[in-house]
Amino acid sequence: MSNETVKFFSKKSVAGLVDMLDRTRLFMRKLLTITLTTLGCATFCPHYALALMFSAPKPTFAYTDASGKKQSVEVVDKYYPKKIVEPFAKVEGNIDPKLRRAATIAEERARAHSLSKCWHFVKEALVAAGVVKSRPQTTLAKQAGQELVNNYGFKKLPVSNPYEAPVGSVLVYGAKRAAGHVEIRTENGFVSDFRSKTPSRRPLLGVFAKS
Repeated sequence: MSNETVKFFSKKSVAGLVDMLDRTRLFMRKLLTITLTTLGCATFCPHYALALMFSAPKPTFAYTDASGKKQSVEVVDKYYPKKIVEPFAKVEGNIDPKLRRAATIAEERARAHSLSKCWHFVKEALVAAGVVKSRPQTTLAKQAGQELVNNYGFKKLPVSNPYEAPVGSVLVYGAKRAAGHVEIRTENGFVSDFRSKTPSRRPLLGVFAKS
C-alpha cells in the first residue's frame, strides 16, 4: 500500500471519528436538556409530573337511587373542604308528602341559571303540588317564611344547616338591601327558579315545612 493511500485512509478515519464525536456530543447535550427539564418539572410541579406518569382512570362507585335509577359517582379518596359532603337530603315521614311533590315540580320547571324569580317559581310549585290552596301574596323572598307560617300552616323547623333540611322543606334567606332568596330542598340539592347542588350563601332565616 502506498503512502498516498495510507494518508487518504488516515484522513478519512480521523474525519469519521470527529463526526462521530460531534454527533455524540450533540446527543448528550439533548439528553442533558431533557433530563434537567424533567427534574425541574418534578421539583416545581410534582402533581403535574405524577399526573403524567400515572394517568390511570379514577375509580367510580355505582349505586341505585331512591327512584330506582342506576347512578355512579367518582370515589373521593382525599379531603376537599369545599366539596359537598352531604349531597343527599333526608326524607322525613312526618312532613306532608305534597312538599316532596313540590320539590319535583320545581326541579322540572327550573332553569340552569337564576332568573331572579325564586319566590315566584317556589309559589307556583307549592300551588301545583297542592301544598297551599292559594298563591302566596308577598313579593319579597325573605318574607316567604312568615307568610307560610301565618297563612298556610307551615312551621319553622329546628334546622340551621341547609344540608340537614328534609326533602320538600322551604329554605328562606335574608338580605339587608335585597329581596333575599327562597328555595326548596331536593334529594340532591336545592331548587327555586334554578337548580343548584349547594345552598344560597345568604344568611338563613329559617327552614319551613308542614305535616
